[in-house]
Amino acid sequence: MTFRINELTPGKKVYFASDFHLGVPDAETSKAREKKIVRWLEMAQQDAAAILLVGDIFDFWFEYKHAIPKGFARMQGKLAELTDAGIPVLLFTGNHDMWMFDYFPEELGIPVLRKPISTTFGGKTFYIGHGDGLGPGDHTYKLLKRVFDNKACQWLFARVHPNLGIGVASMWSRRSRISNLEKDEPFLGDKEWLVQHCREVEKEQHHDYYIFGHRHLPLDLPIGENSRYMNLGEWVNFCTYAVYDGETLQLKTFEG
Repeated sequence: MTFRINELTPGKKVYFASDFHLGVPDAETSKAREKKIVRWLEMAQQDAAAILLVGDIFDFWFEYKHAIPKGFARMQGKLAELTDAGIPVLLFTGNHDMWMFDYFPEELGIPVLRKPISTTFGGKTFYIGHGDGLGPGDHTYKLLKRVFDNKACQWLFARVHPNLGIGVASMWSRRSRISNLEKDEPFLGDKEWLVQHCREVEKEQHHDYYIFGHRHLPLDLPIGENSRYMNLGEWVNFCTYAVYDGETLQLKTFEG
């Protein structure tokens, strides 16, 4: 998919957020976080040229042909309001919600992107993706992703009744680190896999900004002389997001 905004209208901005992990650690906490995300979307709505949701929006999501996971109605309603108002919203799949198919495009008017994209906003080049499975290392996850991304495996899981399939998967997701509200992700310095990946991409094609989620660490690091890598963090602990105003890209915390 090609999506570009060659010139930003003065006063308009592009917003980026990832790793909401809706659904964990419990229904009450998730619902409170969902309401905060809706308030963030309402804030962004005032001057957004586009909103990019960069993966792991849900801690688990699997679309059956005629069923989707229960809940998250407030955020979905707000997203529909945004797209109905003509504000482009793009959604990237992450490692927790890679099983998105046609629901978001057909019901909410939101394209679903499965791979990083290279694009332009206001004359600056961006390389954007969730970040799972990129760079060196993380071999166990890369193997699991090949299984989860396999059409035959998806077909087999879809044969399981939603009550069982979604129930088992939701139980499994509650065992993840993010579900236990841990925020002590170690910073790996030059060994950060996504930093290494960005440097490899930069050798082949220059980008002004590299934007990813997945690592759960809010980061703003140099990649080259004229390039920066920004990790969007997550919303269980940090509530961080990025905003580009046509001149600069900033990492911010939403306090609303």
